[in-house]
Amino acid sequence: MKAAILTELNKDLEIRDDVELTEVGPEQVRIKLVSSGVCHSDLSAQNGTIPSGTPCVLGHEGAGTIQEVGEVVTDVVEGDHVILSFTPACRKCKACLRGQAALCETMISMATTPHFIVDGNLIGGFTGCGTFAEEMIVPENAVVKVDKDIPLNVVSLIGCGVTTGVGAAINTAAVKPGSSVAVIGCGGVGISAIQGARIAGAAEIVAIDPVRSKHDLAKQFGATHAVVPEDIEAVKNEVTAGEGFDYTIECVGSPVTIRQCYDLTRRGGTAVVVGVGRIEEKVEFSAFELFYGDKTLKGSMYGGANVRVDFPKLLRLWKAGKLDLEGMISRRIDLDEINDAFRAMKSGEVIRSVIDYN
Repeated sequence: MKAAILTELNKDLEIRDDVELTEVGPEQVRIKLVSSGVCHSDLSAQNGTIPSGTPCVLGHEGAGTIQEVGEVVTDVVEGDHVILSFTPACRKCKACLRGQAALCETMISMATTPHFIVDGNLIGGFTGCGTFAEEMIVPENAVVKVDKDIPLNVVSLIGCGVTTGVGAAINTAAVKPGSSVAVIGCGGVGISAIQGARIAGAAEIVAIDPVRSKHDLAKQFGATHAVVPEDIEAVKNEVTAGEGFDYTIECVGSPVTIRQCYDLTRRGGTAVVVGVGRIEEKVEFSAFELFYGDKTLKGSMYGGANVRVDFPKLLRLWKAGKLDLEGMISRRIDLDEINDAFRAMKSGEVIRSVIDYN
C-alpha cells in the first residue's frame, strides 16, 4: 500500500507504495482510511517539536472503515465507519476511571507499538496511528463508531483538531455565557477554539494572529474581533476596559505566546495552553505574580475530551448547524501532495488540508 514516511527531521516525507502491515492482533482492528486531516502536530513531528522517532508514518487525524477485527474485539465489526483517536480512552486505566480519558495511560503503549513494515523492518505510526497511509492497525479502543450517513471526509477533522480546540473552550476553560475570550493563533485548532467559545455563549471572542488573511476567516467562525499581536492591547482595553479577558486560549506553543496568554487574562481568570511547545523551551513567571494574579493556568491535552462522549456530541452539533466542519477544509489533496500541503500550512496559506483516499 501507499504511505508517507518521515525518514529524517526537517525533510520532505517519502511517499512509498510498497508498505505492508503486520497481522491484526486479538484486540486490534485494521482500517481502510477514507480521509485524513493534515494537522499542525504532524508538522511538529516533522520538525522535532513533538518527538516521534524516525522512520515513522505520520498522520493522526483520520476516519475510515473497519476491514478486519481481532478475535476478541466486540465494539466494532467489519464495515463499520469509525473516527480514529490517538488517545485510546480504554475505560479501564486510572485516568479513564477518574474521568480524565484524555490522559488515558494506554496512549504510550499504543504510540510505541509498530504496525507498518518497510523493507522488511517494523516502523511505527505517529501517536500509534499513521493516517498518512491507505490502511493502518490500531487498538480497538482507538476507534469510535459513527453513523454511516455521516461523510467521513468531513468528520475526520474531529479526530484531533476540532476536538482539541472546541474541547479547550468547553471542557478545559469551561467558558461561561456572556464572558470575554481571546484566542491566540488561528490555525485549525484556534479556529475550533473560536467555535467552541461561540457555542459556549461567549459575548466577545478576540482572535489574535499575525497573518492578517486569517482575520476574516476567524470572524466567519465566530470571532467578534481579529487583530495582529501588536494591536491586542487596544482591543483588550476596548472589550474589557483594560481588565483582561475572562479566558485566554493559546493555540501556538511558543514561550512568547504562552506568556502572552497569561498576561492577557484578567486577575482570577483562566489561561489555557493548547499549543505544543518544544521540550527544551521554558516559560518564566515570578513567584509574586502567580500569587497576586490568582489566575488559573491550565494545559489542555486533547481538549480534555472523552472521545466516546465528545465525538458523538460534536457530530450532533455539526448536524444541528452549530459547528462548521466543511468550512475548515482549505484544500483537498491526494497523499502524493502531502509535502506541498505541509509547505502551505507552514506559510499560513491554509488552516487545514484533507487527504481523500480513493
